Amino acid sequence: MNSNPIKNRYDFVILYDVENGNPNGDPDAGNMPRLDPETSHGIVTDVCIKRKIRNYVDLVQADKDKFDIYIKQDRLLNDKDAEGRRDTATNTIKAMCGKYYDIRTFGAVMASLVKEKAGQVRGPVQLTFGRSIDTVVPREISITRVAVTNEKDADKQNTIGNKHIVPYGLYRQEGFISANLAQKVTGFSEDDLELLWQAIEHMFEEDRSAARGKMTLRELIIFKHECALGNAPAHKLFELVKVALRDGIETPRAYSDYMVSVDGAPEGVTVERRG
Repeated sequence: MNSNPIKNRYDFVILYDVENGNPNGDPDAGNMPRLDPETSHGIVTDVCIKRKIRNYVDLVQADKDKFDIYIKQDRLLNDKDAEGRRDTATNTIKAMCGKYYDIRTFGAVMASLVKEKAGQVRGPVQLTFGRSIDTVVPREISITRVAVTNEKDADKQNTIGNKHIVPYGLYRQEGFISANLAQKVTGFSEDDLELLWQAIEHMFEEDRSAARGKMTLRELIIFKHECALGNAPAHKLFELVKVALRDGIETPRAYSDYMVSVDGAPEGVTVERRG
């Protein structure tokens, strides 16, 4: 196991699509797929993808030290904070990062430790909101159910419900990994990094749901810098990744309707394409 903090900065692009599903429901809009109201492009929050990464890590590393998950529905967070409390703020942060993979990766706000100046940890891995390449048109699909809930409805043949779907959408999400925060704060290691890539590649495979339709990771594009501070601005690297509809396609309904290209990276940056 390589427990040394990473020494290189990384930036990455995730491309994934959804077919006849709801990639990220909006509780403020009756759980309709999230949309940019001005452009009608679909949106997926960073929190949504972090949840899937957490779930994957919890699944494959459940019985191993250092890979527990802080944000999950198992125990009160204050109880977890109490277990991690040490004699100094620095030692408390070190203990919490050493135990919980998601704090080591994404950071956390540990409410009961804030007053002790140990409650806020900046994680080296950060994600933007995902955004669909083209506009999406959510559909509300009516469904029927033959089972009856209560005696009042016993004489009814069936009941009516609905589900919200995006017929098809290709989404792009970008991320950043800071070697400096890994080295100075959380200790995010090379092993943690490889587990992150694996989680991104497999996160949809272990998160199937009828409501989410068919979600698929299409490509993970990784930019590795030669040094901790980086050799090029992230936005310029992201601009190298171009996603465009193929000629003659007006309404995309499959990943094959798109072309994905990555222009040459600048000096000091290497590119790896997974997926």
